[in-house]
This record gives sequence, structure tokens and C-alpha cells, in this order.
Amino acid sequence: MDAVGFGRAVIFGFNDGGFASIVFAATRLERTRALILADSFSFLGATGGWDDVERDPAEVWARQVPEMGADYTPSVEQITRMQEIGRAVRSGWGSGALLSITAPSGSGRLPWLAMFERMCASPGMARASFETAFRIDVRPILPTITVPTLVIHAREDPVIPVQLGRYLGDHIPDARYLEVDSAGHAPWFTDPDTILTAIEEFLTGSHAAPAQSHRALRTVLFTDIVASTQHAAAVGDERWRAVLARFGEITADVTERFGGTVVQGTGDGHLITFDGPTQAIRCAETLRTDAEALGIEIRAGIHTGECELLGTDIGGIAVHIAARILGQAGVGEILVDRTVRDLVVGSGTGFEDRGSVELRGVPGTWQLLAVDRHGPRPGSAEAALVSMPTPGPRTVMRRSDRAVEVMARRTPWILRGVARLAPATGRR
Repeated sequence: MDAVGFGRAVIFGFNDGGFASIVFAATRLERTRALILADSFSFLGATGGWDDVERDPAEVWARQVPEMGADYTPSVEQITRMQEIGRAVRSGWGSGALLSITAPSGSGRLPWLAMFERMCASPGMARASFETAFRIDVRPILPTITVPTLVIHAREDPVIPVQLGRYLGDHIPDARYLEVDSAGHAPWFTDPDTILTAIEEFLTGSHAAPAQSHRALRTVLFTDIVASTQHAAAVGDERWRAVLARFGEITADVTERFGGTVVQGTGDGHLITFDGPTQAIRCAETLRTDAEALGIEIRAGIHTGECELLGTDIGGIAVHIAARILGQAGVGEILVDRTVRDLVVGSGTGFEDRGSVELRGVPGTWQLLAVDRHGPRPGSAEAALVSMPTPGPRTVMRRSDRAVEVMARRTPWILRGVARLAPATGRR
């Protein structure tokens, strides 16, 4: 956006592009004019990963209902179709098998669909992308979205069940929801007038724009020096002040390196915010290492949630939750909650479960996890995901694919002509 001079943009998220769009809209209010989600979702419910692809669909459905609610759980028939898609990605990528399921109207052009798959991604890239979509869960972020939002979903979407779109519409505050009578995964191909009219009215209608919110999604990191009183007594006040000053300088430098903001000092630690949780974890890990080099130890607590922006300060329940998580952390621990864990899938971060606890003054129970110093454990889903080979698409492209790629770049009008002729040729 900076490169092309966009100050504020309408963010359009399609399918799993909704994940990044949702997080961007929640964190970058000043850069987001509106959010449009088309045939997208916040959580697939496939908690069993690839194993769910081979399970009895009825068993998968029964396990998803308590997690997602009966109104938002895909039917057994829809789960069966999603399993077919999973098998096509895992073992048939590049053959056109996936697109023949997701775009049945084009099944008569299987060679073209196969070439399109090969030019999009290698089999490893496709599997990694699909597995990431299995595991990411951005449901906790939905209530923090304050920008105008339009959710569009096809009623008979063969890829992303309509229940998942309804969940978005019901859980994003004041979102408009448009359900299109279509059986296509990209309904603007089958019903463009309805969708374009809705988008135009949404973006240019006479409805007054809401006031700019002073709340936004942030990842909050609290750090704390362990046994600071004992250290001060051991080395003396003057020496201890010098250590605190040096660690403050290190904190400022490391925070800037990872794109964060030091909001304030907390005596023996700091309150820091980030746009995303991965940067917060990496910052905390670096601060832990640098603290140990100074002969001290720290602990850290991280939470992602909606915060109240108060000039250079920050407030809200998310800040209190992060502080309470810090209070549960042991010496040298970086402690996070499940929301953070679900947002960093694919980052190569390993976690150790610390169980569920009640946080003082915060409703409900919270699952806490400690960041593993050694990364994801061998055999874990995260380790398998980050170690999965993901070569570029050219590794599986055929000679004819490369020829088409060259034509698309140098002589695109030839391909447009072929595309116009293809339907007529198919009817002969």
C-alpha cells in the first residue's frame, strides 16, 4: 500500500485470504476503509488435521458441533465434500482434481484446470497451505473488528460451507451479510450483478460512516525481571540501576527491531505492543537471551486482543489479561494463551501446554502455553508443517505450462483469444 500510495483501502478477503484480511482490518484501522469477506471463514473446525480427511464424516461432525455450535457446523454431506477436497490436495495436486470439485462448471476443461493448479503452487506448497488453513483460528478477533464489514457467501458453496460465512456475519459487529443463491465458490462469476450492486451500495451508499474507533487489535507483551529485589540487594543500588538502564536500552532496540512499541516501563519490566503475535514472541525470546547475558532472568506474558488506544498509552481488558498471564509465568518462561497459539500456526513456534487456569478478575478459564525454547517438538503438527518441502511451482510445471506462462507475460492478448474460442470449441 505504501509503494502505490494507498492511504486507506477496502480490504477484500476471499477464502483463506480472509485470515490476513481480518487481522489487518482489526489492527490497522487507520489504513482500512472497509472490509469485504467473500466465501471466507474464521475457523474450519478440522481439529484433527489430515486425520479428519479419512475419518467417518459423521464422527467429524459430532466432534465439531460442541466446538462450533449446531448452527455453524457444516452438515455431514458438506464435510464429505471437504474431505474429497483434502484428498485432492494431498495426493492429486496438479492433475486438476481439486478444481474439478471446486469449479464443477469447468470440469470439461480438465487439462486447463490441471495446468492452472501446477502454475499456482507445487504440491508441497498446496499441502502446507491447506494444513495451515486446518489449524488457524481467528474467531477471537472477530468481535474486535470495528471497520464497516460486508460478508458475502454462496448458499451452496462447494468448498467453504455457508455456515462458516454465517458465523462471520453473526460475530463481526454490525456486519452486513449477503447470502447469494449460487452453487459456485466464486459467486461473482455466476451472479455478478447482485454482488457488484451490493458492494457498490456498501461502499458508496448514503449510510453515514461510523466514527473513527479508538480501539484496535493489538498483541500485548509484558516482561518482568525475576527476583529483582534480591539482585538489587546483592549488587547494590547503583549497580542495579545501571543494569536496569542497560536492559531498558536493550528492550527499546529489540522492540524496534521487531516492529513493536514500548508503551511504558513497569518498574522491573515493560509493557510493549505489536501488530501481530509472532513478532511479540520473537521479541520476548530475544529479550530473554539478552537478559541472561546480563546475568538476570525475565519472564513474559503475551495476549492478543482488542485494546483501547489512549494517545501514547493503551488500556482495556486485553492489557489486564496479558498482565494476568505474566503473573502465571515461571522463571525464564514466555507464556501465551490459546488465541496467540492459534494465530502463529506455521511460524515454527513450539509450545508446551500449561493447562487451563482462572485469571484473577477475568471471566472464564484460559488455556495457557509456554513457548518452547527448542522450537516445535519432533513429530508435532507444527514441526511437520514447517519441515514440509514447499518448492516453487516451476518444479512441477510442464514445458507446455512454461510456454503458457511466457505467453501470459509477453502476449496476453493471444491467451484471451484462446479463452474466447475454448467454449465454442467445447460445444462442437
